[in-house]
Amino acid sequence: MKAIVSAYNFLILALAVIAGAAIGLAFVLIVVDVSLRATGFVPPAFTSAVVEYVLLYFTLFCAPFLLRKKGHVYVDALTSRLPKGARRAVEKIAYTICIVTSLIFAYVGFRLFFEALASGAIEERSIDVAAWISYLPVGPTFVILAIEFARYLAGVDVMYVERTQAKDSL
Repeated sequence: MKAIVSAYNFLILALAVIAGAAIGLAFVLIVVDVSLRATGFVPPAFTSAVVEYVLLYFTLFCAPFLLRKKGHVYVDALTSRLPKGARRAVEKIAYTICIVTSLIFAYVGFRLFFEALASGAIEERSIDVAAWISYLPVGPTFVILAIEFARYLAGVDVMYVERTQAKDSL
């Protein structure tokens, strides 16, 4: 079991590293594209399409890491004011809703992926790309997100902490 947990933790970190490298690649592609246009050269036709895919993959690949590290946005205006017992109940409800929602998105993602793969559809942009490429990361990523929310539900960690003391907020 320890090996599975280690592999899973490595997967989450690896996806985050890939996301970081991908967004770096997108930055370089945009700079090269704009520089070539500004100097009168013709930029590669694939830049905008590749950057669009990078943004999709970046968003999906970094989501599990952000959820694990509590780096995502959530509103604690209600939960921070509740008594500990009520707060815990609301947390469990929220985790359950997030698990169900993530699994629904995973199901839809897998379904769209397999439909696109079976149909052989092509997305025609500045370059032609198999349609299944858009759906490839959706299902697996949302399964990982469901697992992360299940960790919170099981009590391995808690998403909500004591009321934040942000000085910039109302």
